[in-house]
Amino acid sequence: MTFATLGLIEPLLRALETLGYQTPTPVQAQAIPAVLAGRDLMAAAQTGTGKTAGFAVPLLQLLTLEGPKVAANSARALILCPTRELAEQVHASVAEYAQNLPLTTYAVYGGVSINPQMMKLRKGVDILVATPGRLIDLFRQNALKLNQLQTLVLDEADRMLDLGFSEELANIYRMLPKKRQTLLFSATFSDEIRSLAGQMLNDPLTIEVSPRNVAANTVKQWVVPVDKKRKAELFVHLMRKGRWKQVLVFAKTRNGVDALVDKLQGLGINADGIHGDKPQATRQRALDRFKSSDVQILVATDVAARGLDIEDLPLVVNFDLPIVAEDYIHRIGRTGRAGNTGEAISLVCADEVNMLSAIEMLTRQTLARHMEQDFEPEHRVPDTDASGQVVKKPKKPKKPKSSGGGGKRNLGKWVDSGEVAPAEPSIKPVRKVPVFNTGPRKKK
Repeated sequence: MTFATLGLIEPLLRALETLGYQTPTPVQAQAIPAVLAGRDLMAAAQTGTGKTAGFAVPLLQLLTLEGPKVAANSARALILCPTRELAEQVHASVAEYAQNLPLTTYAVYGGVSINPQMMKLRKGVDILVATPGRLIDLFRQNALKLNQLQTLVLDEADRMLDLGFSEELANIYRMLPKKRQTLLFSATFSDEIRSLAGQMLNDPLTIEVSPRNVAANTVKQWVVPVDKKRKAELFVHLMRKGRWKQVLVFAKTRNGVDALVDKLQGLGINADGIHGDKPQATRQRALDRFKSSDVQILVATDVAARGLDIEDLPLVVNFDLPIVAEDYIHRIGRTGRAGNTGEAISLVCADEVNMLSAIEMLTRQTLARHMEQDFEPEHRVPDTDASGQVVKKPKKPKKPKSSGGGGKRNLGKWVDSGEVAPAEPSIKPVRKVPVFNTGPRKKK
């Protein structure tokens, strides 16, 4: 199968050829004809398998061949993303696919000034990529109208719900025209997302090109048990032992990101970090330096778990396990992309065992454990497996008490095993009377 057999127009075929796209991935092969046919779509596929092209390429063709020219302050198609990084990544891909088409594209998100975005929207754009919060801000300030919208795409909608965008999505849903095409693309679909799809989609076609919630088999995964207080020390040890050149590291909190970056920089290691408290320009600069190999170690919260497309990234390290098990799939999906191989190492301490169990249950595989010499944890990490069970270490049986010749003690007296202890006499407890010190008695 080729892209030409999917019915794509010549300008798109030229763009794909320029980008080195030779044959459609499974999700592209199924999604592109469905989108071109105008179907609502719910597509699940592993991260790194070409979902963006699966919705963007046919969407560009529909907008080129159909509909009137975009009006001022309007958009003909809207792609919603959960994070600024993913919005930038998706927009960059859309712009590449549209390089030979007479269409305009733009991305809007928070963390930067809204005024330039309002100015850009005055002439209207054919495809707008946006994060939910900034989209609502622009709509409420009358900088954006959605009455001309033909297609809505929700990219990584499960992550939007994880980040607390459910109310924003409900508000956006009320802002949209009822007659439109809606596409949902994600690596994972929770029950909440399937419920959302039932409300927003009209008779959708469901595509699942791989088992649900399974990590890509191009990524070798394993766990290193360690005490929490020694994680940073172990990371530095593994980095030097393995001579790691480019590593994306995930930490659970913003403070955790900053603390690890400070420690690495203090050791002379070229490291940088990105999280939600950093300005967008700072985050983008750190990401660009990492992609160009000017930064060796990039430490990030889950803000970077989706949308980072780094060519040939060899290694992902989970310094902390994610609270949401599905985020593990997205994290390790930053490596082993587009047919390349990669590795994912998780540093796991005892109080993360339930998170590890949830990940193994979700991915239906038990992660191999590699104990690192001199870093064996004092607090043992209980065994886990893909069934979701945490196997606790059996307790040692208690030694029986010595009973002095086979008897047993009962009521303070020795009684042979064949005898019955005599009944104790009923003794009433002696009531203690409080004594008050009234001092020496005065003589009358």
